[in-house]
Amino acid sequence: MSTAKIGLLSLTALVFSSMVGSGVFSLPQNMAAVANGQALIIAWLITGVGILFLAFALLYLTRQRPDLDGGIYNYARAGFGELIGFCSAWGYWLCTTIGIVGYVVIAFSGIGMFTDQPQQVIFGDGNTLYALIGSSIFVWFVHWLVSHGIKEAALVNLLATIAKIVPLVIFIICGFIGFKLDIFKLNFIDLTLKVPVWEQVKDLMLITLWVFTGIEGAVVLSSRAKNRNDIGRATLFGVLLALSFYVMVTLLAFGISNRAEIANMHNPSMATILEQLIGLPGTIIITLGLIISVSSSYLSWTLFATEIPFLAAKNEAFPALFLKTNKNDVPIASLWLTSIVVQISLIGVCFFDKNYTQLLLISSVMILLPYFLVSAFYLKESWKNKRIKHIMIAGVAVIYATWLLYAAGPSLLLLSVVFYVIGLIVFFYSKFANSNYANK
Repeated sequence: MSTAKIGLLSLTALVFSSMVGSGVFSLPQNMAAVANGQALIIAWLITGVGILFLAFALLYLTRQRPDLDGGIYNYARAGFGELIGFCSAWGYWLCTTIGIVGYVVIAFSGIGMFTDQPQQVIFGDGNTLYALIGSSIFVWFVHWLVSHGIKEAALVNLLATIAKIVPLVIFIICGFIGFKLDIFKLNFIDLTLKVPVWEQVKDLMLITLWVFTGIEGAVVLSSRAKNRNDIGRATLFGVLLALSFYVMVTLLAFGISNRAEIANMHNPSMATILEQLIGLPGTIIITLGLIISVSSSYLSWTLFATEIPFLAAKNEAFPALFLKTNKNDVPIASLWLTSIVVQISLIGVCFFDKNYTQLLLISSVMILLPYFLVSAFYLKESWKNKRIKHIMIAGVAVIYATWLLYAAGPSLLLLSVVFYVIGLIVFFYSKFANSNYANK
């Protein structure tokens, strides 16, 4: 039986890996398309403060309420009742399960850069029949890996995370060498966008909105941690590491090429920038890094998606079926559910790509409610205990979480309500089925 616990290093790798997937490799182009250097610095300052306070909220909650495992679900449940707790778990599980499909698609799109020819497209954009076959094999390999133990899967993720950091470090080193202050100054005051700086900052924060999803990774797996104090530390270390890479990659890019050139680059734009500095090996290094990065992120998010239904089932919010574990103490029913949903989604990508893109956007928004509820619960606990320091930290975290909901926009938020309504069917069915079972 594999019941070993996860240490600080592996927990930190899970947090970092879940946040740093494919987004970092496209950040230079994404940001240059909407903002100059001045707005870029302001946006990172605001985002840095907001995300660190959210990290502190998670850190202190693990210490204030050590009785609550799998925070995303149990914090919402303890603070606002069973139904709200279920909505947090449902929204989080749906976001993770549907969202990780994109990682597999991007991975095989990256492989296609090495295998595809103009006259023979094999993997294309990750949505061909060959890509479907390859990605399906990958999904069920990860299923097999996770089924052999959470600790073992976390160790594999740690090794993959170290591997994904290598191309980022190479880019940063080359970026420092190729950095030109004159180019950065021109990008800093670039007025060609003809958009007010505050509006550029808002547009940038719509991008930074998504690159920190996964901050809660260590909290979700809190029951698997070797030391409870490691949960908060891993969250903070992972956020600081990810923030450092994000800031350096984007700022250095603005000192290598002018903003308009970066804005017109194909993604992953880091590959084009590194190719400008060291030639063709730059594209190869970044593309390999992208493939490794999204693969490890897929593994991280699979662990989270497997744990949440299991935790919710303990409180009868999910059907009792999801309480089932295998000999390695892995929630096997949850794992099967996650892998099957991913497999169905991959088939949808192959045949209905446009519909999946919209579904991905809606599901991604659903993770914002759990973030808000965590911050609100921390504020509620701090207010109850009359701790001024914690009230201030929680207040900033709530403001930032509220901003994330606002930045997502009303249309996607309203569409996500449909998925929450579907979730209510699961909730009431679980309550009904569990009550009948208890009465027998």
